[in-house]
Amino acid sequence: MSNDGKDISIQQRTKVFAIRVIKAYVELNKKHYDDAAKVLAKQFLRSGTSIGANCAEAKFAQSRADFLSKYSIALKEASECQYWVEVMIDSNIVSEARFSKMLPELDRVIKILISTTKKLKQNK
Repeated sequence: MSNDGKDISIQQRTKVFAIRVIKAYVELNKKHYDDAAKVLAKQFLRSGTSIGANCAEAKFAQSRADFLSKYSIALKEASECQYWVEVMIDSNIVSEARFSKMLPELDRVIKILISTTKKLKQNK
């Protein structure tokens, strides 16, 4: 893998991201005891790990339509995860300096998934 991460597969990229999400979730649960923070952290965990799970499932899709469906779900989950990160930053539940670093990676994942799903739709 190069330093910029451009030659890494979407499956590997989203797996690495999921691991970051899990570590951040564990850290969040150690620091926050209020219900709102716990709910937001859990939503963040679910969406952030679901991206890679759907990309992994797509590797063994039963059809082109199934592959497209898995990547479309991964795209929705990436968008949702981005939303939760932004909400947690804006509500001061998490440190902007620490969590804003996830946003460029989410943006990259979203762009890859948009590009892939568009190509698949065009080639039908």
